[in-house]
Amino acid sequence: MAPITHTVSNQVPPLAGYDVFAADLALTEAVRRHLPPEPSAAALAELGELGRAAGSAQAQAWGTQANGNPPVLRSHDRYGNRVDEVEFHPAWHRLLGHAVGAGLTDAWGRPGGHVRRAAGFLVWTQAEAGHGCPLSMTHAAVPALRTDPALAREWEPLLTSPVYEEGLRPPGEKAGVLFGMGMTEKQGGTDVRSNTTRAQPLSEAGAYLLTGHKWFCSAPMSDAFLVLAQAPGGLTCFLLPRVLPDGSRNPFAIQRLKDKLGNRSNASAEVEFDGTWARRVGEEGQGVHTIMGMVAATRLDCVTGSAALMRQAAAQAIHHCAYRRAFGGPLIEKPLMRNVLADLALESEAATVLALRLAAAYDADTEDERAFLRIAVPAAKYWVTKRCTPMVAEALECLGGNGYVEESGMPRLLREAPLNSIWEGSGNVQALDVLRALRREPSALNAFLQEVGRARGADHRLDGVIRDMLTELADLEGIEARARRLVERMATVLQGSLLVRWAPSEVADAYCASRLGADRGAAFGTLPHTLDLAAVVERARPVER
Repeated sequence: MAPITHTVSNQVPPLAGYDVFAADLALTEAVRRHLPPEPSAAALAELGELGRAAGSAQAQAWGTQANGNPPVLRSHDRYGNRVDEVEFHPAWHRLLGHAVGAGLTDAWGRPGGHVRRAAGFLVWTQAEAGHGCPLSMTHAAVPALRTDPALAREWEPLLTSPVYEEGLRPPGEKAGVLFGMGMTEKQGGTDVRSNTTRAQPLSEAGAYLLTGHKWFCSAPMSDAFLVLAQAPGGLTCFLLPRVLPDGSRNPFAIQRLKDKLGNRSNASAEVEFDGTWARRVGEEGQGVHTIMGMVAATRLDCVTGSAALMRQAAAQAIHHCAYRRAFGGPLIEKPLMRNVLADLALESEAATVLALRLAAAYDADTEDERAFLRIAVPAAKYWVTKRCTPMVAEALECLGGNGYVEESGMPRLLREAPLNSIWEGSGNVQALDVLRALRREPSALNAFLQEVGRARGADHRLDGVIRDMLTELADLEGIEARARRLVERMATVLQGSLLVRWAPSEVADAYCASRLGADRGAAFGTLPHTLDLAAVVERARPVER
C-alpha cells in the first residue's frame, strides 16, 4: 500500500477527449454566421471531426513528442555528399499529415473555403502550433502564383491537395507538396528592398540562377519556396524548387537551423543559394507587390494562430479552475478568480470573432471586402498578436505552480505566444502598413468605417470611441510617432463593433466596458464587478453543449 503522504487529491483531470470545435461557442457561432447554407452542413461535420481529433489524447501526445524532439539538420550523407535535409520526429509528420488531409492548405477554390480553413486552423493548431508554419506558407503561396497563370496551373493542384507526402522528390512524382518562403537577409531584415541575393537571367524564358544568403527561410524541408532576389530590373519574386525535374538536387545549402524561443517542433533555417535555378513569378522589379498576396494571407494566419493559442490558454485555465478547490470551494466560483477568467474569455472571443470575420472577407472577394482587408488585416495582426503573450501568461498563472511545470503544457503555449507578433512583420511594420493604406487608399478607410459603423448606436461607449478615432484620423500630421496608439484603437473598435453585433449581451457589455470604457485596470482580472462575469466564464468553458 502506498504511504499516506502519496495519496493524490484535489488534482485536475487532463483536458482531453473533448471536441475542441464544439466546445468553443464563439467559433461555432462564427462558422454558422459566415458560411452560406450550401457548404455549412458539410463544413460543420468536417470541423467536428477535426475538433474531436484535436482534443484527443493521441493528438496531444503527438504535440508533446514533436516539441520534445526538435528537427535535426542532416547536411551530408554518410559518404560526404551534401543532402541538406531536415529530419522530424514521426509525431510531426502525423500532425502535418492530418492537417493536410483535413484541407488546411485548401481554401482558395471551394465555397466558404477561407472560413472553413481558418476555423480548422484555429482548432487543429491548439494541439500543436509549430507545424502550422508549413500549412500557412503552402496555403498562402496560391495568390502569389496566380500572378502567373502557367505556374498556377502547374503548382496549385499540388498545393491544395489533401495528400501529404514527406521526402524530397521531383514535384511531378508527388501527389501533394509543401511551400516555404525566403525573404529576409542578414543586412536588411524587414527591409527586403535592401536584399543582396542576385538573380542572373538564363536563355530559357523566365529562368534565373540565384546566388545569395537568406537569414530566415521558413519550412526548409519544403518542396519549393517563394523567394526575393535582385534581378536586372529590380527586386523580383521567384519560385525555387528543391528538386529539379530530372531528379537532381537544386543547390540549396542549409547552413543551420535556428534555435528558437518557442516553435520548437518547426524548422527555421539559414540557407545559401549558389547558382540555384529558379523561375520568375510576376515581372522583374515587382517582387514585393507579387509576394504581398502571400504575406497578407500569412498575416491572417498569425491572427488565427494567436486566437488558437489564446483559446487553448483560456480553456486550460477555466478547466483547471472548474475542478481545483481552494478556500472552501471551486476556484471558478471565487469572485476574484472569476474576474480573471472572464477577462481571459473576453480576449479570446474577441480574437476569434475578428479572425473569422477577416476570413469571411476573403471568401466574399468583393471590391469593398478587399479594401476592408487592406486595413483590417495589419490592424488585427498588430493587436491580436500583441495581446496573446500577456493573456497566455495570465492563464498560466491561473494554474499556479502547476502551470509553470512543462507537463501542464502551459509553458509551451507561453513560449509560442510572441511568435506571431514577430513573424510576417513585427508591430511597427503593421502599424506603418495601416498608415500607408490610410494615406494611399481612401477606399480602404471607407470600407473600415462602414464595417464599424454597422454597430453605431448599439453601445454608447463604442460610439464615443468611434468619435475619438475619427478625430485622430482627421489629423495625419506627425502620425507615425503615434501610429501604434491609433492602430490599437482601430483594432479594439473593430472587435467591439463585431461583438456588439454578434456576441451575447454579457460579452459585448463586458468588452465595451473594459476595452472601450474607462472602468478597467492595466492587468487582466480588473473588470468592473457589476458585469455578468459568471455568464462570460460559463460561455467559454470547454465543455460540449
